[in-house]
Amino acid sequence: MSAPYLVAASARAAALVGIDPAWLAQEDFLAAFSGNAVPDGAQPLAAVYSGHQFGVWAGQLGDGRAILLGDLPGQDGIGGRMELQLKGAGKTPYSRMGDGRAVLRSSIREFLCSEAMAALGIPTTRALVVTGSPQRVMRESLETAAVVTRMAPSFVRFGSFEHWHYRDKPEELRTLADYVIGTFYPELKDAANPYAALLAEVTRRTARMIAGWQAVGFMHGVMNTDNMSILGLTLDYGPFGFMEAFDMNHICNHTDGGGRYSYANQVGVGHWNCYALGNALLPLIETVEAAQEALDVYMPEFERELDRLLHAKLGLLETRDGDRALFDSLFTIMQAGHVDFTLLFRRLADLKVDEQGFDEGVRDLFIDRAAFDDWAGRYRERLRAEGSIDDNRRAAMNRVNPKYILRNYLAQQAIEKAQNGDVGEVNKLLAILEQPFDEQPEHEAYAALPPDWAAHLEVSCSS
Repeated sequence: MSAPYLVAASARAAALVGIDPAWLAQEDFLAAFSGNAVPDGAQPLAAVYSGHQFGVWAGQLGDGRAILLGDLPGQDGIGGRMELQLKGAGKTPYSRMGDGRAVLRSSIREFLCSEAMAALGIPTTRALVVTGSPQRVMRESLETAAVVTRMAPSFVRFGSFEHWHYRDKPEELRTLADYVIGTFYPELKDAANPYAALLAEVTRRTARMIAGWQAVGFMHGVMNTDNMSILGLTLDYGPFGFMEAFDMNHICNHTDGGGRYSYANQVGVGHWNCYALGNALLPLIETVEAAQEALDVYMPEFERELDRLLHAKLGLLETRDGDRALFDSLFTIMQAGHVDFTLLFRRLADLKVDEQGFDEGVRDLFIDRAAFDDWAGRYRERLRAEGSIDDNRRAAMNRVNPKYILRNYLAQQAIEKAQNGDVGEVNKLLAILEQPFDEQPEHEAYAALPPDWAAHLEVSCSS
């Protein structure tokens, strides 16, 4: 990549693998993390995998623009290691007709969202650094190139298993499964059926991850099986989006004409993807019954985790009959009024059990104030039933309901400035998103409703 320069780096991600932040702007760092030089000890490789894309078998895919450099000791990596991968550094054996490059636009989006999701407490790959270049690449228009360095304990995907299954390579399939179990799930080695146990654990992690997505209004946008992590991490940030005006059927990817990956469909698609993994593992699991039993953990795990998250978001300390109806009725009036998802839950913390004047901030988000008043009355009754204390509840709710999310328009503003040579907004936005639950009064504007022009922004699979 010609004339690489530093766009942004995450000191938090660097700390996970013991990288000195002072190295991030040095020339040899830029050379290594733009794909221009191979670091000492690195053994670059690209991985092959296959997958279902939009529900259709797509055959062989693979790392068409991702190059794994190797791994480093990780402070919180599963298995004690973190792999470092360059995305956009050039052609690989699996680039097919592509150029192996990524553009500045998509690289900034992946970098910021990876670190934002980590700060929200949702399992995710991490992003170490974005390097840019004046080098031009053609997408929907002419853009400049960039490389984002991603980190994860492993980038093995559901599609990695599908690849060997559909090629009828049982020994390779077993070798991969044994590697994943031995490295990342060693506690499963002694299970009666380790491969069924692997499927069950991956299914559980996937269900919990997607419950986390739903709870913050995150939409992945392209949940193909080759974009699903075997560790239950949010993987491959492309046409993602955070819910703003609430719509259960919102589609964040404008190339997803059928709405397969809408907010409402993410839960079912996650389950479908686990079935695809189960089908790939079936030669090792051996019986359909054992595979089905492993897959059956999905919905109970999802519902249990989402229920826990919703209780926390509403500041409820106990679980009682009628809570599900209270949650459902809230989402119904949110849907009817297309209420901003993040602002609603954040402002709801200011509601007081016995003083209605303090709920004006959240009430003002609704066109139908009477509908909110009716729901708030039932919510107050529920809070009184468990003796909820306003100040304690407010503090607890603000620890789980973010004030700052990566809204599309904020990302777009940072991208446009970076495209014009000013990377300051990318770094400022990173700092804000690293503290999503803090008030940050100096950055109040970043928590406001999006401007009208933001409604016309579109994101797609193009990068």
